[in-house]
Amino acid sequence: MTLDLLLKNATLPDGQTGVDIACTDGLITAVERNITADAKQVIDAAGQLVSPPFIDPHLHMDATLSLGTPRMNVSGTLLEGIALWGELKPVQSVDDIMARALRYCDLAVSMGIGAIRSHVDICDDALTGVTALLEVRKQVAPYLDLQLVAFPQDGVFRDPTAQKNLIRALDMGVDVVGGIPHFERTMAEGAASVTYLCELAAERGLRVDMHCDESDDPHSRHVETLAYETTRLGMQGRVAGSHLTSMHSMDNYYVSKLIPLMAEAELRVIPNPLINIMLQARHDSYPKRRGQTRVPELKAAGLTIGFGSDCMMDPWYSLGKADMLDVAHMGLHVGQLSSRADMAWCFEAVTTNSAKIMGLEGYGLAKGCKANMVLLHAKDPIEAIRLRATRLVVIRAGAVISRTPPAIAALGLAGRPAQIDPAN
Repeated sequence: MTLDLLLKNATLPDGQTGVDIACTDGLITAVERNITADAKQVIDAAGQLVSPPFIDPHLHMDATLSLGTPRMNVSGTLLEGIALWGELKPVQSVDDIMARALRYCDLAVSMGIGAIRSHVDICDDALTGVTALLEVRKQVAPYLDLQLVAFPQDGVFRDPTAQKNLIRALDMGVDVVGGIPHFERTMAEGAASVTYLCELAAERGLRVDMHCDESDDPHSRHVETLAYETTRLGMQGRVAGSHLTSMHSMDNYYVSKLIPLMAEAELRVIPNPLINIMLQARHDSYPKRRGQTRVPELKAAGLTIGFGSDCMMDPWYSLGKADMLDVAHMGLHVGQLSSRADMAWCFEAVTTNSAKIMGLEGYGLAKGCKANMVLLHAKDPIEAIRLRATRLVVIRAGAVISRTPPAIAALGLAGRPAQIDPAN
């Protein structure tokens, strides 16, 4: 039998070297050394790292690439960003959102991203973003898995039509139930929103991904309610708390109670390092808090943690390039994850962990998995993060969908090498 693709001499994230990967009919059919078979295409990995695709478990695709429309976020704060988004929503069309989202998806594919979970604002009676992203999901399906979260940006109770719009969005085919309890009018309404949204998801058999305690307030503790409702409703492993930045400011005694509750609920955790470090602690002078949730402690308790990108060139964040290695790089530094094991784990936080959070099937580099992978210009996961390594080849269903030349500089220095390769 002729293979569709044979990848030779790869290094895998677990450290195996000299490995060949055979692909047929969109699946990996063998992962072993010295595969000898005819193939329609043979790629020599030359000892470089081959990884399953990068996964972004938290993005706002309906806002991405909208920077400067209708104005810039002057203060750079979360609240001005939300206000600015409120100004943008009424003036953007389905076509506007689709054009930006498709452009972002093209960039994401070139950066080795294979799946994205995007929140889409449903506090818009026209459901413009929902309409646009459902169509985008359909168009990109051959090369990118797009999972959508019904997100009541203005609060599911605070906004007068959010509950109705949420149901409409789910009926239209949105995948996941979202929420933002800390943005409700009171702590009590926030807790009630968690209960309502989790019960709704349980009734429909859907996952939950809630913006939870994205605040510097140590008393914003809706994650406790989220963990409780997850366990009460038997939804362990199907519920994610995104951001959880208030945990950075909570007292240690309370956290010593909270983390075991989260572990019992098998709560998934999605910090967004680039955005958390940028938006949080804006009221601090010095010392200034980092804002990222307690990643080392949550990791030590066995929780599944995936890093998300959250924003790119939008009302909240004016930078970004759809690079999950950039996200991992920031998460590593902010969390002081400096051991070799912790640095390697940061690579998992943008690959396998995030795939688990999204519930992706057939993900990985094993026989029977989908033939989706990325060849990186690096020898191992830590080097990939250090260099934010070039994605040399991106493969989907056993076919090459993107290529990028290696980042090798030509030098003109007397007595020195003619070129410099950062990965050697």
